Order: sequence, then structure tokens, then C-alpha cells
Amino acid sequence: MFNKTRTLLVALVVVFVSGCVSKNLVTKLDEFPEMYNEKPRSLLIMPPINLSTAADAKDYYATTVEMPIAFQGYYTFPYELTSEILKQEGIYDAELVYDMPLNKFHEYFGADAVLFTKILKWDTSYLVIASSLTVSIEAEIKSTKTSSTLWKYTGTVVVDLSGGNNGGGLAGLIVGAIATAVNTAAADYTRYARQANSQFVGTVPVGPYHPLYLKDQKFQILQQASENNSAN
Repeated sequence: MFNKTRTLLVALVVVFVSGCVSKNLVTKLDEFPEMYNEKPRSLLIMPPINLSTAADAKDYYATTVEMPIAFQGYYTFPYELTSEILKQEGIYDAELVYDMPLNKFHEYFGADAVLFTKILKWDTSYLVIASSLTVSIEAEIKSTKTSSTLWKYTGTVVVDLSGGNNGGGLAGLIVGAIATAVNTAAADYTRYARQANSQFVGTVPVGPYHPLYLKDQKFQILQQASENNSAN
């Protein structure tokens, strides 16, 4: 009986682990070969496309993209400046040029590629004694030479904003509800946007101003291509 029970437990563990490791690991070179073929040096960061229901998500997120990409070894054009120039040209939303030829961005700015980001979800779930923030981001680097996609990634971060379990029956529930309300109201949404960024920035093949330039081709990441093809 013991041996049968142990065998069943082992089988359940294998199934559970297999379910957790549902995505394949691939190298950066295999996943994003065009980044290594074109070797972009400069990226123009477009204003985020907000597809979420949170009207202020775009403002929170916009300020968190430039620095991580710069640390990844690319020259990034100052976001505030380029955003203002785009507005003067009547481009208030990156969605207006997402499917258009991007060669003008090389002509006007000298950019080798353009980074588009989409805020797919920016949802706060509030249940009195528990709340959470879910941020889903889709990011894509497109060539200004061919307008083709060089790199693409989708990531989600879920942040617990709850007040924690304080115990103590009804009094504890009241304290927990108050703490949750305070945490939700005072949440630093910009910090959480950075957390979402950290997931995708690490998958970008590093640029020419990074010490690992062209040396990270065999670095392994979670496969994205199949997920993106099925989801989009």
C-alpha cells in the first residue's frame, strides 16, 4: 500500500512540475535572430499604446522605459523630447504609425529601430481585505529599414497590495481592510511598471554599448514566439 501511495505521489509531482515548465527555453539568437542580423544601435521609444481600462496607465508607464533600454546598451532618444516632437507632427498615439512604414523615423531622428509598447492590462482588484494590481505589457522592436519585427515580448506582473493577515477575528479583519485600502491608495504604480519592464528588458539582445554585445547569443530565455503567434 505504501509503495502504491508513494508511486502515486511521485506521479503527481511529475505532472505538477511538467505543468509549471510548460514553456520551452530557447537562446536569444534562436528567438530573435534579426536583432543580431540588423544590429540596431539606436532605439526611438514611442509613447505607449494604452489598451487597458486605466486612463492614467500610459502616464505611469511612459517614464519607466527609457532607462532600462539604455542600460541594455542602446542609444535612446530622450523620451520627453521625442514625444513632444511627435505631438507637433500630430502623432499623439503610437497606434497611428504602428502599421505604417517606419523609414521616416530613421530620416528624422536617425533611429535604427523603434520600440513600441502596449499596455494590455492595468487592473486593480479590490476585495476589502485583499487587493492586487495586474500589469500586462507587450513590447516590440521594429526596424526602420524594413518595418519588420526584430524582437517581441509579452509579460505580466501581479502585485499583492493586501494588508496582510493580522488575525484577531473581527478586529483583525478591520485592521486588514484598512491596511489594504491604504496600500491600494498609496501604491507606487511607477515602481510596478518597472517590475513589468524588468521581465522583458532582460530578453532584449544587448546593444553595442554593453560589455556583452554579441556575446549573449547563447543566453537562454523563455520562448515567446509560439505564445505570441497564438495570442495575437
